[in-house]
Order: sequence, then C-alpha cells, then structure tokens
Amino acid sequence: MTAVSERDTVELRELAEQAGRDLEDASALEILRWAADTFGKRFCVTSSMEDAVVAHLASRALPGVDVVFLDTGYHFPETIGTRDAVEAVMDVNVITLTPRQTVAEQDAEYGPKLHDRDPDLCCKLRKVQPLEEGLKDYLAWATGLRRDESPTRADTPVVGWDEKRRKVKISPIAKWTQDDVDAYVAEHGVLTNPLLQDGYASVGCAPCTRRVLEGEDARAGRWAGRAKTECGLHG
Repeated sequence: MTAVSERDTVELRELAEQAGRDLEDASALEILRWAADTFGKRFCVTSSMEDAVVAHLASRALPGVDVVFLDTGYHFPETIGTRDAVEAVMDVNVITLTPRQTVAEQDAEYGPKLHDRDPDLCCKLRKVQPLEEGLKDYLAWATGLRRDESPTRADTPVVGWDEKRRKVKISPIAKWTQDDVDAYVAEHGVLTNPLLQDGYASVGCAPCTRRVLEGEDARAGRWAGRAKTECGLHG
C-alpha cells in the first residue's frame, strides 16, 4: 500500500477531529461502524487481550476485522491463551506482532531484566517499535482506552488524531465505566483474561504487573513503585 501523503495527513487529522466532536455522544458500536464505513480494511483493532470487548464490538461492525496483538515475550500464559481463544471463536483476524529481538537476544545486547533497569526502553523495544511497524498499512486503529482508568486517560477522545503515527485513533469505549464493560461481557459472553478474576485490574507484561489493592485505580498494578504509568503506546 502507498504511504499517506502530507495532504492526506492533513485531511485525516481534520476528519479525526471532526469525528471526535460529532461522535462524542454516539454508542461504541456506532463509532466502530463509522470507522468500518470510513476506512474499511485499512482499519484495525489493537488488543492487549485483557479482554476482547473492543474486538467483539468491532467484529459486529466489520466482520473479519484485523485484531493486532503485541507478543512481547513477557506475557502471562493466560494472556496468550486469551489470544488463542479469541482467534478460535470470534469473527476476527488476529495478527500477532513480535519485537525485532527475542528476549534472549535483548538480554545479550542490553543485559538481563531490562524491564527492571530501564522499563521505558524495554517498552520501546518490545511494544512501541513493533506496533509502529505493524500499523504502517492502516489509516486508523482502535483501542480499549477508557477515561475512568486513570488520570492520564481522563481526556481520551472517542476519535482523535495520533500525531506520532499520523493515524486516526479511535477509542470507542472511552466513556464506558468498568460496570459498562462488565455488563457487555455478561450480555455477549465475551472472552476475558482469567487474571481479571485473580486480583489483576489491568494486565500487561508479567514482570511489570501486580494485583491491585482495594481502593487503587485500575492502572496501579502496572509498574508499581515507579512514576511510569504508560508503556508509550498511547503517549
């Protein structure tokens, strides 16, 4: 596929900003149907396989939609199992992205447990770079970001502009609460990561994720004890 020209980039940005205003009060399914109608096969969903809510919603708007998953090499077995189950039972096309280096190759170059010494670099190598390469042929991508997850996500637009990647970024459940997610999962029998029933409120790489304590926000179990709150995919 051809690269997006600068003129196209300006038009895409304007489209995203207008859609963000127009669709603020739309339902998640309406937002995803707009994305499907606007971008077709050049639209994808990214999923951490914490749950398959957005993938399920997107499959209703665009059957066979590409669902992009980052296999960092550090995932819990439950996360890989959730990915395999989603691929088996849902009308989606799961695409697994991997970093340029295996964990062993990264250890050889940077030393073991880079995630403990420089988590930002580890995330860059194992998440950010693979995603940027994996999204290059898409014009728009959807995420499961929600405003209630943490203060850093409180202003998430339902449709916005991803300046770093020059793509339209869609967060169809940005306005949802955890109760909304739970209700959708129950109504549609959507697959969720078993770790969500084991004290984890947000599921990332195993070395950098812990169970949350009562009263903590959903992201508190990620990079606990550090100022880091995001992996870099959304900032």
